[in-house]
Amino acid sequence: MKSVRVLLSTIILSAFASIAQGAGLDVGIVLPTKDEPRWIQDQARFQAVLKTAGFSSEILFSQGDSAKERANVEALLTKGAKVIIICPHDGAAAAAAANEARRSKAKVISYDRLILNSAAVDYYVTFDSVQVGAAWGTYLSSQATGKGHNLYLYAGAASDNNAFLFFEGAWGVLQPKLADGTFVVCNSSEANGLKGKAKLSREEMARIIGQVTTNWSFNDAKSKAEANLTAANKAMKGIAYVCAPNDGTARAIADVFAMDKDVKKFFITGQDAEKASIQYIIDGRQSMTVLKDTRVLASDAVAAAVAYLKGGAPAKAKTYPNGKIDVPAKPTAVITITKANVKAAITGSGYYPASDFKNLK
Repeated sequence: MKSVRVLLSTIILSAFASIAQGAGLDVGIVLPTKDEPRWIQDQARFQAVLKTAGFSSEILFSQGDSAKERANVEALLTKGAKVIIICPHDGAAAAAAANEARRSKAKVISYDRLILNSAAVDYYVTFDSVQVGAAWGTYLSSQATGKGHNLYLYAGAASDNNAFLFFEGAWGVLQPKLADGTFVVCNSSEANGLKGKAKLSREEMARIIGQVTTNWSFNDAKSKAEANLTAANKAMKGIAYVCAPNDGTARAIADVFAMDKDVKKFFITGQDAEKASIQYIIDGRQSMTVLKDTRVLASDAVAAAVAYLKGGAPAKAKTYPNGKIDVPAKPTAVITITKANVKAAITGSGYYPASDFKNLK
């Protein structure tokens, strides 16, 4: 596997070197914010892949502002960018930026999050987001035997299409366990009302997400968890099963649950394998995370850009509907990380150095 990755990186770098232009910007990259570890990590991964490629590129951050996102795209287009890679802050609002790129004849790659309601999206580089949610459901279900377990659902931002895909994956695994009484949702009347329905419409998912959204915010997640536990009686605590949508919100929610004296034990999910959450897993404060190897995702995005710059098209395995078109994509697989495999999967693979963590055994 390692040799394949090395070969892939060599091919990508060689391809870029062979097509680098003497003037103008080849690739412009727009990421959503510098304020979350995940996106600083992605920046570092892109820079690692692009460092010796011999072509021009620039990475800008939109700081959670769709207007700045569009301005960033326009700035990159003014510099002559031939391919624009966008991770949208708001999938629907990003359509304007994608359309602007299409008018400038630049190719648009939607990165990690899907740009919605635009026919100007050429390709989608993503992890299998439904598989991420399914990993949460599978983990939580594996920890529960018997009936009547307390389940707390949390979701990402309703403006992010990925939040729906994650929830779809989680619901697909958890719904049979709701229907048979293994789990009882403690913080969403909408989820309880729909527990007998295996396949939810987007509108139905939106109703649930509206009750349990964290907006991908540490502070929102903390406040919502506090409100949920304040409203819960003692019987709704005890052992709790918590479906948290990413590592930042997972840590915020975990800290709240850990401080409630009536919560004796809890299992909590996450995603992104952030360093802080890996330490939480080592310390027993977070149960699992989903590793989405950003080295692979950045390489996939660069490979797609190479294909377009050479006049071709990247490989397609499936499509994702964005409200206007079915966007071609080749989703990357994900890995469940628990205390049992954290050393092998995280430090053993070189994703992070072991020196970044304490008490790693």
